[in-house]
Amino acid sequence: MRMQARHLPNAITALRLLLVLPLVRLLVGGHFAAALWLFALMGVSDALDGFLAKHYRWRSTLGEYLDPLADKIMLISTYLTLGWLNVLPGWLVAVVILRDLVIVAGAVTYHFVTRKLEMRPTLLSKVNTCMQILLVLVAIFDQFLVISDVILVLLIIIVLLTTVASGLDYVIEWSRRTRAASRA
Repeated sequence: MRMQARHLPNAITALRLLLVLPLVRLLVGGHFAAALWLFALMGVSDALDGFLAKHYRWRSTLGEYLDPLADKIMLISTYLTLGWLNVLPGWLVAVVILRDLVIVAGAVTYHFVTRKLEMRPTLLSKVNTCMQILLVLVAIFDQFLVISDVILVLLIIIVLLTTVASGLDYVIEWSRRTRAASRA
């Protein structure tokens, strides 16, 4: 059975989901160079599936939900693992997870009020995701080739700021949409 090209973005996203467990195992096993390459590949796959979906108009409802879910599972699993390994501070891991929980709570609330569920990332959220990915890459790289503490601390601060800012941005957006929908 041949896969149609328009399903390629979803197949790439599904592959990214399947690679989460091997990534976590590599990190826990201390195979940081291999984990770095795998995480980088997963990050590139995220950009590639998005490019293909937009450029060739291969968008799908499944992809609208699957892609952000795959991103969240990849990032949260990686942050939890790096926090557990004391590579990233636990408080940062907690902030990253709390932001995602707030976003999900806002989406669920919006869905109950409007009977719609929209999964469109904001520009600030995209910047945040890029910064979270960059921090993971640098933190893993630092495990086998030492990087200046200044760079790591600076990235941690940037991720903290973009995570909080994008979380607040979503709260404001979901609140605005919910109020508008309840008036309609």
